[in-house]
Formats: sequence, structure tokens, C-alpha cells
Amino acid sequence: MIDGVIRLAGDEWEIPKGFVPGMRVPGRFFLSDSLAALLEPGAVQQLANVATMPGIVRSAYGMPDIHWGYGFPIGGVAAFTLDEGVISPGGVGFDINCGVRLFTTPLAKADIKKPRELVESLYKAVPTGVGAKSTQKISPADLTAMMEKGARFAVEAGFGVERDLDRCEDRGCMKQADIRAVSPKARARGIPQGGTLGSGNHFLEVQEVSEIYDEAAAQAFGLVKGQVCCMIHCGSRGLGHQVCTDHLKDLETATKKYQIALPDRQLACAPLQSPEGKAYFGAMAASANYAWANRQLIMDAARRQFMRMFSLAYEDMPLVYDVTHNVAKIEEYAVDGHRVPLCVHRKGATRSFGPGAPDLPPDLTGIGQPVIIPGSMGTSSYVLKGTTAAMERTFGSTCHGSGRVMSRSQAKKKQTGKEVADHLLEQGIIVRAPNEAAIADEAPEVYKPSSEVVEVVARAGISALVARLTPIGVIKG
Repeated sequence: MIDGVIRLAGDEWEIPKGFVPGMRVPGRFFLSDSLAALLEPGAVQQLANVATMPGIVRSAYGMPDIHWGYGFPIGGVAAFTLDEGVISPGGVGFDINCGVRLFTTPLAKADIKKPRELVESLYKAVPTGVGAKSTQKISPADLTAMMEKGARFAVEAGFGVERDLDRCEDRGCMKQADIRAVSPKARARGIPQGGTLGSGNHFLEVQEVSEIYDEAAAQAFGLVKGQVCCMIHCGSRGLGHQVCTDHLKDLETATKKYQIALPDRQLACAPLQSPEGKAYFGAMAASANYAWANRQLIMDAARRQFMRMFSLAYEDMPLVYDVTHNVAKIEEYAVDGHRVPLCVHRKGATRSFGPGAPDLPPDLTGIGQPVIIPGSMGTSSYVLKGTTAAMERTFGSTCHGSGRVMSRSQAKKKQTGKEVADHLLEQGIIVRAPNEAAIADEAPEVYKPSSEVVEVVARAGISALVARLTPIGVIKG
């Protein structure tokens, strides 16, 4: 382990105050010995830097998928008081509300006689890759509705059913959205991209439920062993990226205006109650809503391909849940014996609300929320459930994925996209992408083992295993 970091117990480690000057709280993270061997010193430095920010409460947290990011490490969680705390785009990320949703089908793997035809059908139905444009005609009024209503915009337009909203975090909408804080340039980037997957690590994946760990939770989530599912991973596209870019400039100025001392300019921030902080929060919420609407549109397109190819009814494909990875939200937690509202930043981290927590649909109140953790193209994804321990220890948070161990440029030097696709095909996994480079930089080897990451969060008690899903066909952005 890196010098100065202390092992508390098991998989939990502490970065003590003083690791970098000005730390107001310690940093804490969760890693097994094998994952610790992959830990980047830069990610530890970033977590310690977060601990210096004004108004931070208890600790800066790192999940087992922690790795270096912009400002905050990816896999980072921090909560701030509303009166003295700050909000920072570096704690949210450029892809605001990058998230994952999972829907089920009544099909078994054996029912898919022509898996490549299914993958090609989905690839044609969902615009994919850099610069991909929507097949939907999104008007300026539609865009406004996407930013204000989130997933409800799509459902009301006929791209889903009311139950879908019950199975989205926050019912797929942050009420604090302020579209006045979204620039014309961001709007212009958002209009042609509604319903598109994007590029990078975004994907649409056909999967099979291959293992059940918790029968009661699986039943509540609608998961059955051998069932075919579809997982969608994407975010707010160019609109969210532009919102982050626009407000970073304002918040860099605000950092100086409010005389906030920071060890890293990528942590640019403003007091939550300042005009600059409120403007970013409102624009971020509008971007988050756009992302929920975007995933709803993509899910509708995918559902319709399953309907066409397998004569399924729309209602045969219920949404398990939709979770966001990159967001800041106002949530209430117990601090020093009192319930207080906090601004919780999750940067590459997933909400993990346990039984009895607010915002759960009635049928999941006694179980906890579904937590969806994607693997890579060649490794399993997992469904877990939120826990009471997460509410008490990590501000209701857990990991969001496997976490990269190799840069995209390094990955491309190691293998060609064709080599990766051929290797996966030998394992029975079909990969489709706009180009080979999109496959090469997302090869399974560039990620930590997903099984090890979820075992760490399960041992830590901040989420609990429910089901394992294995890939059948993958569309990479």
C-alpha cells in the first residue's frame, strides 16, 4: 500500500488527515489486497484533495473501482453541508448522469436462434458512436421538456409506460432543474443526440441471468435464472459535457471570488448557496433529466426490436431499475445524531439505498433499491441491492463498475479491435461497434475484475449480491 495510508480492518483503508495539507476530514476507501495492488497513487492524492474542500462531512470516500479522474477520483463520494459546503463539477464529471438501466424479457438464451441478427437489429435501431444523430425529431420545445421532465417526457410521448418511472432513481427527474442555466451551445448539442448511445464506454448489452444469490430480492426485482435481459449504459451526451465545460469556467472564477483554497484547480467549486453554485446545480439537474429521457428513448427502441423479432408484448419487458453514476443530489443523513440535508456528490459511484429509505417504490421498500454494476464486454455484470449499512457508512453509496486499469491509448497498442472481437466470439459473445478502435479500447483486460469489485462492496456491507449476468451480445459506442 502507498506510504501513509492505514489499513483499518479487512478491505477498509484510511488516508489520515495531514496526508496532504489542509485536509478537514480523512479519506476512506474499500479495496481487497489484489485490487490494492492496482491502486494509482494519483487516485489516492485526489481523494485526499477532496477532503480539503469546505463543508465536507465525515470523510471523502473511494469505492473499490476507484481510479484517477478529473478533480475527484472516479469511484469517489463526498457529502457537503448546505450552509458551509460547496458544489463542484469535478465531483460530478463531464458526462452528467451517466447511468445504467436494465430491463428483462421472458426469453431464455435458447429462444434466441439468431443472436447476431438480434445484435444487428439493435445496432441499427440505436444510433451509436461519435457524432451519432437521433432518429427522433427533437424540437426545441421537446428539448426543454426533456430537461424539465426527464424520463417522463419520453413516457408521455409514447416511449414507455408509467411503471418505468417507478423504477428510475428519483422517478427519472430532478426537480431542481433550471434550464435558464443551460447555454444555447449546450442546447444545440442536445437536440440531435436524444436517443443516441454515444461512444467510449457506453454500451447496450444483451445478457443472460446466469446465477441468483438472493432469491427473495431477485423475485422482487423480476429476475429469474436463465432469463434474457438488456442493459443500457449512457449519459447526457454532448449537452451534459457542454454544461460542465460552461460552468467550470464560472466556478474557477468563483473559487477565487470566495477565496476557497484548493490543492487542485480541477476541484473548482462555489458555495452551494452562491449564485454560481445554484446556477451549476440547476444546469446539472437539467442535464441529468436529459440523460434519463435519453435512456428511456433508447430502451423503447430496444424493446421494439425484441417485439418485432420475438412477437413479445411491450409489457413483457419491464424495467428492473435505472441508476445514475455521475450526479450531486440533496439527500438527508444522520450526522452526529441529527438528520441533516447534505449535497452528496457521486462521481462514478452508485446510489445504494437500503430498506426503508426514501424514493423506493412501494414494492421494494422492504428490500432496498436495485444496484446495477456493469462488467466489461467479456466479464459478468451484477445486480445487487442497497443496504442500511450503506446509508450509515457511505452516504448511501457503492461502486459503479469495474474501474479501468489501462488508458485507452495503451489498450489500443495492446490489441486490435478485431483480435478482441475474435477472442470474445470464441467465448460466444458477439460484439458490434462503429469501428475496431471502439472495441480495442474497451477490451475486458483494461478493467479490474468485476467479480472482485462486487465481492469487496458485499464484504463491506454497502450493497449485497442478488444476481450475476453474462454477456451474449454487446453493442459498443
